[in-house]
Amino acid sequence: QDAYPFTAQVVPIDPVSYVLELFHGPTCAFKDIALQFLPSLLTHSAKKHDPNRTLVILVATSGDTGKAALEGFANISGTKIIVFYPQDGVSKMQKRQMITQKGNNVYVAGIKGNFDDAQSGVKAIFGDKKMQLMLTKHNMSFSSANSINFGRLAPQIVYYITAWCDLIRLEKIKFGESFNVTVPTGNFGDILAGYYAKLLGIPIAKFICASNKNRILTDFIQTGIYDKNRTFYTTCSPSMDILISSNLERLIYLMNNKDSEKNVSLMSQLKTDGKYSVDSNDKEKFDIFTGEYANWSECSTKIHDLYNNTGYVIDTHTAVAAAAYDKYVKNTNDTTKTVIASTASPFKFSRSVMKSIDMKYENEEDFALIDILSKTANVEIPGAINEIRTAPVVHNTVCEISEMKQLVKRNMGI
Repeated sequence: QDAYPFTAQVVPIDPVSYVLELFHGPTCAFKDIALQFLPSLLTHSAKKHDPNRTLVILVATSGDTGKAALEGFANISGTKIIVFYPQDGVSKMQKRQMITQKGNNVYVAGIKGNFDDAQSGVKAIFGDKKMQLMLTKHNMSFSSANSINFGRLAPQIVYYITAWCDLIRLEKIKFGESFNVTVPTGNFGDILAGYYAKLLGIPIAKFICASNKNRILTDFIQTGIYDKNRTFYTTCSPSMDILISSNLERLIYLMNNKDSEKNVSLMSQLKTDGKYSVDSNDKEKFDIFTGEYANWSECSTKIHDLYNNTGYVIDTHTAVAAAAYDKYVKNTNDTTKTVIASTASPFKFSRSVMKSIDMKYENEEDFALIDILSKTANVEIPGAINEIRTAPVVHNTVCEISEMKQLVKRNMGI
């Protein structure tokens, strides 16, 4: 009950496709499902090993992980949490959720860069041997709430299983019948959790990997070439604005019969050349995945049309998945029942959502848009959104990428 204090909900939007609402947690994002579980898991484990050691949680966020992690770890004894986010790469609502976070053990900083810069900076700190020695001296150790920590992925496997159970319970599929999954993907963690669910026996036939304009995963799945030497785009689905998808490394490892040396070689190529490729034989192993992408015009149209046809309102990330799924169906004529992962509440991206529904809302104030969205969708405003209307700003630090390590040391008091 403590691990999963809220539920995911399957909502039909047409006879074939169903939205899996994963945003009913305390920060209105799917990552709550893992980040309500992870703090208890980590602290329980840490106490068994060394009850006096402090866990320092380092987080790079493209928008949703940061707030979900802050909410999960705030005021948890024996922990400190430090979150880095791209200063100009998250929505106003996502930013406000983070900079108003209270807690005697939390620290938030914007960086002058994008999510890949934040993630690379955090990974560099994890790998700094001098920093590790310093931590040991002060009886501290690092951990992560990003999906580079497998403890983030494991709890997410569960909702693909519950989605399958719900489809059977609702008599949408029969026991043993396969279904597809469409996931809006940036760091490849959420869709990978679905693949682990398949390995556990859930009958998922196809994974539709949906990308926004930063379509690096779509290109990889279609060509077998991963190339980050491209323009980085800041989009209306900021949690997917990523060019280095950490969890793809885990999938490649599985597809290559757990050949760690081959993985090391490919990731070294990515670090030095900015790209790598898999040969044609290896590429065939990825056939269970198909890649599609949607630009903002297509996503905005999907938000508009779905509301006009059904009255149902989706956020900008779910729109990427829904629009990409439409392309997949058009290209394949596949009529398999499909679950579309809805990863965030539309209230977190109310401006983009309401402008898609009607441009007359373009100049409305942010919180006025939330009220309008509530009436439009006939959905109560989530408490997490209401709370930040008047919440004071607690964190206003902005730093260069090169200053991240020093900020970590200062916050840890070493």
